[in-house]
Amino acid sequence: MNVQQLENELWEAADQLRANSKLTAVQYAMPVLGLIFLRHADNRFAAYLPGIAADIPPQVPAAQREQLIQLGFAGKAAIYLPEAARFSRIASLPQGADIGTAIDHAMDRIEAEYEVLAGALPHGYSAFEPELLAELVKIFDRPAIRAATGDVFGRIYEYFLNKFAMNSAQEGGEFFTPPSLVRMIVGVIEPGHGLVLDPACGSAGMFVQTGHFIEDVRHAVTNDAVTFHGQEKSDSNAKLARMNLVVHGLDASNIRQGNTFYDQIEHLVGQCDYVMANPPFNVDGVDTKRVEAQVGPGGRLPFGLPGTNGKTGAISNANSLWIQYFYSYLNATGRAGFVMASSASDAANRDRDIREQLVNTGHVDLMVAIGNKFFYTRSLPCTLWFLDKGKGEDLQDQVLMIDARNVYTVVSARSHVFSEEQLANLNAIVWLYRGEADKYRALLARHQQQAQGWLAQLPQCLADDAAAVATLAGLLQAFAAQATLAELNAGQEADAHITPAQWQAFKDELAAGISPSPLAGEGWGEGANTATHTPLPPPLSHKGRGEPDHAALAAQQTQLDALLPQLKTTAKALEAHHKQWLKLLDTAEKQLRARQSKAWDAKAIRDAKRALQPADASKKEAASACQISATALKQSQYFIHQGHWLHSRFPEGYYADLPGLCKAVTQDEIAANDYSLTPGRYVGVAAAVEDDEEDFAARMREIHAELAELNDKAVELAVRIAGNFEELVG
Repeated sequence: MNVQQLENELWEAADQLRANSKLTAVQYAMPVLGLIFLRHADNRFAAYLPGIAADIPPQVPAAQREQLIQLGFAGKAAIYLPEAARFSRIASLPQGADIGTAIDHAMDRIEAEYEVLAGALPHGYSAFEPELLAELVKIFDRPAIRAATGDVFGRIYEYFLNKFAMNSAQEGGEFFTPPSLVRMIVGVIEPGHGLVLDPACGSAGMFVQTGHFIEDVRHAVTNDAVTFHGQEKSDSNAKLARMNLVVHGLDASNIRQGNTFYDQIEHLVGQCDYVMANPPFNVDGVDTKRVEAQVGPGGRLPFGLPGTNGKTGAISNANSLWIQYFYSYLNATGRAGFVMASSASDAANRDRDIREQLVNTGHVDLMVAIGNKFFYTRSLPCTLWFLDKGKGEDLQDQVLMIDARNVYTVVSARSHVFSEEQLANLNAIVWLYRGEADKYRALLARHQQQAQGWLAQLPQCLADDAAAVATLAGLLQAFAAQATLAELNAGQEADAHITPAQWQAFKDELAAGISPSPLAGEGWGEGANTATHTPLPPPLSHKGRGEPDHAALAAQQTQLDALLPQLKTTAKALEAHHKQWLKLLDTAEKQLRARQSKAWDAKAIRDAKRALQPADASKKEAASACQISATALKQSQYFIHQGHWLHSRFPEGYYADLPGLCKAVTQDEIAANDYSLTPGRYVGVAAAVEDDEEDFAARMREIHAELAELNDKAVELAVRIAGNFEELVG
């Protein structure tokens, strides 16, 4: 499934509610998210239902059977849906039925089943245009959506939240937290037990990701392992948070609406095992008198008040309030991870004094600088702060600084993310710093195993690719042998005739293309060792405990690195070979009018052409031989690169400072830099290295995408100016 294509199609369709109605983005956002909630809940319900139903004896009466099914959903990562609340039932309503009322009724039934959702689900669907609503329900009932797993649908849910964040004007420094940053925070603080607090919880993305971590990494049941507490200023966001948690089968009973500056959640001060948040940046105007009582030992502001506005007396910037809140909620061994404006790590005056006191506790664990374009609504850098009251004595005097501004994957001209592997590699730096070298080795082994998996597919992929080329070659050869100039020139004016020279030139080029292919799969197979091909690395050796041996990992990475030049050469040769044959095909069809010949097998040619064409995101076709072989080559290189990135920076398998990336700094060094916690000030600049071709290509694509976007905006602006001018002079 092309999930990105599916997301785009769904968004385009859902956006018709706004485009073809009088609704504003604010008005249609919640109803659309409500439909996604129903669809997601139905998918998760359907995934668990067969297993639950199978445990119920067939002789049980229908009414009692439904009660047992409902009981069976207790403790599952899904919710029980009464029949009237199932999306499948709503989608099957006959044409002309009152779908709006049916959806409202479904929301009522779910709220009746789950008290925590009372008043949280969207209603009023009967007010929408019936045809638009019916069409939207159909769109969300497409086979690809019905077949979507929880993870895929969770991504769609996040995608819509992101899109609504992009399309809504956000004020007060509030930005939807990108999943990349949420996952980075969760990966570093590793929440696995006790109380987890987010006092600016938004739509509860931190908690959902924590659930994934506990289930996938800890292999535990989230609701048994942790208790979530969330507070959110916006009532609509608090409702979204409850919806998001419930649909994932997570406890939403402790989500509350409140302004954290004034609503202290006092019973949690000093009690939380983990705190994570993305608070609004640079808030001004917080009432000083209402927060003064929080100052002092045991309060939420142990290091005092930040600066105030000379005219109004209000707090001039609340960043230091948030930082102290997160610290004060932690228990004696608690960890915190949160997003903060980059300016907060260098702010002067009272903010600087607060940072000094925080640094001197020894509880600042690490700081991570994040580059531009990670947020959906603004292009601004930020910093991830991590606190740890339980870190080891050997690290009390140190803070790990990581400058990750040059680590990202380009999604579009306006959007960057961390890939799965980039996140893992950044986490590996933290593991090594904490002395958890076994996790580093396991990750390096995983990169290498992924690379080996793709390499193992190469022989068959390239053989299939060569067969696809041979098929097209055979068809073109048959055409060249059987067609005549007479039939190709039939019905054409004399001056438009194909000349014997043109015909011979095509035959000569065709004969040249039949020469031995550079794509042959031999040499990539097991045990290959020829003059032109590097053998695949042997299987990993392991210690008796099953952990990868570092020496074996290092040796294998060296062997994998040695394959890169050959992989790149093969990929280029593959692409050039496809282009050569597609060009011959194009010449036959357009210049030689091949379709006029009886020797031209149009259907077979069309199928052969499709097998050599690169992927087209707009077409829902099975991957061709060309795409499969290109993917195998690309993915092989990608995972070798990921292993190389990690191993080349930490070749001995333990932590070391690395210019331009990371440095463990002491409290004395921080004091000498006026208590700045900006990573770039400490890690320095990496030594200049030759640009990798892939990195260069990615940067060029990004530049071209930005240029295209600016050109589009320029055209739009020119049209608007011209229209305004016409109004003035007309």
